[in-house]
Amino acid sequence: MSSPAPAAAPVLLWFRADLRLGDHPGVDWAARSGGAVIPVFIHDERSGTRPPGAASRWWLDKSLKSLDQDLQSRGSRLIVRAGDTLAHLETLIAETGAKAVICSDPHDPALSPLHARIEARLSALKVQLRVFNTTLVHQPGSVRTGSDTPYKVYSPFARALRAQLVWPDSIPAPKRLNAPDTWPQSLAIQDLGFHPTRPDWSGGFSIWQPGEAGALARLEAFCQSDLAQYKDHRDRADLDITSRLSPHLRYGEVSPWTVLRAALEAARQGRATDAAADKLISEVYWREFAYNLLHIHPALSSEPFKPEYAAFPWQPDADALEAWCRGRTGYSFVDAGMRQLWVSGWMHNRVRMVVASVLVKHLLIPWQDGEAWFWDTLVDACPANNPASWQWVAGCGADAAPYFRIFNPITQGQKFDPEGRYIRQWVPELKPLKTSDIHDPSSLSLFQRSGVGDYPAPLIACDAGRDRALRALESLKAAS
Repeated sequence: MSSPAPAAAPVLLWFRADLRLGDHPGVDWAARSGGAVIPVFIHDERSGTRPPGAASRWWLDKSLKSLDQDLQSRGSRLIVRAGDTLAHLETLIAETGAKAVICSDPHDPALSPLHARIEARLSALKVQLRVFNTTLVHQPGSVRTGSDTPYKVYSPFARALRAQLVWPDSIPAPKRLNAPDTWPQSLAIQDLGFHPTRPDWSGGFSIWQPGEAGALARLEAFCQSDLAQYKDHRDRADLDITSRLSPHLRYGEVSPWTVLRAALEAARQGRATDAAADKLISEVYWREFAYNLLHIHPALSSEPFKPEYAAFPWQPDADALEAWCRGRTGYSFVDAGMRQLWVSGWMHNRVRMVVASVLVKHLLIPWQDGEAWFWDTLVDACPANNPASWQWVAGCGADAAPYFRIFNPITQGQKFDPEGRYIRQWVPELKPLKTSDIHDPSSLSLFQRSGVGDYPAPLIACDAGRDRALRALESLKAAS
């Protein structure tokens, strides 16, 4: 009579910014290992990377709870720890007898020293470390030019990425995960303190459904309806023909491969044109490009990609920055966007470009200040996309618009919110104004402005701000 086969060793399934079970090669590997699977999340604010901002912490709280519920429906649960990542991994290995640690690559260069320490320690413990790419469709730095250098311009990068993509099969979420005989100790998710209190300012965040189920529902709804209009109307702030998938992608609640497949399938079924589907795909590729830039330039959130811009003559102004943050610039389209951000944790993408341009060009406030505010207030604040986009607007990024491309906040509002609906929603004191006046209240007489309360005049006149920005650029060129 033969002896029974030895039981497979337990594995630690270490979740990071990959909070889903479906289309996840790491989860699939763990489920197929045959051993007990111990899912774990470790919150470590001293890991070397940027701690999440307040809005991201709100999202994480809900996303982790959703992941835990999904695990419990499969006979498992999420173990939550806070503190030193390596110390907790060592403790969990000792407690469970795990012989493998499964994790996703977060593609953040700031974590490289921590990863090196983890790899060395697990090797010494004879524990396997398996790292999967679960949040991007390419490995940053792997798409290279003919001269074997990373791409620094988006369009050729996107063409090269598209040409070399190898499409993996979709991976269904496991129906069950083997549980250990004894679960390690865990914090409750609420013990992490991610949900705001005293006060709870997140009432407007109820528009969101964090978690994998919310991500898939959002993707399906978008592909069923708004994708058809996406290419033609995505810049209209009043129509909001946008996917709102960015926070779900930020925390890996949906795979980018799933998004690409859904877009192509919608076009195949005739629910959208090929051009509309391709426009959504190009937005996924822009995200890939941002991570490519972060790989090239790890200090993307603090230092200009073009080093000559380190000498740009910024004019920091705490009062003007505060007015911009609170939606009190006097430019109604800008103020609508900043108030939408404060209430909902999100802002329409076209408006993001306009509010950023006003800050760094009209007001000459350093782009890093705006990037930091977005990092704290956006639910989709991303270590690559957020700074890459700010540098694009500021003119100092790799694929930057020329510095002299300065958005006019009045004409942008007239073009992308032609009837003023977006402004009226977020700047209610301007509701009494006629559509012809709402984009530039400063042009009205005092008598005409009497119904709009204390809405401010612009911090700087539009033409004066543009002229000052161009003079600053010329001074930078003269000094170089």
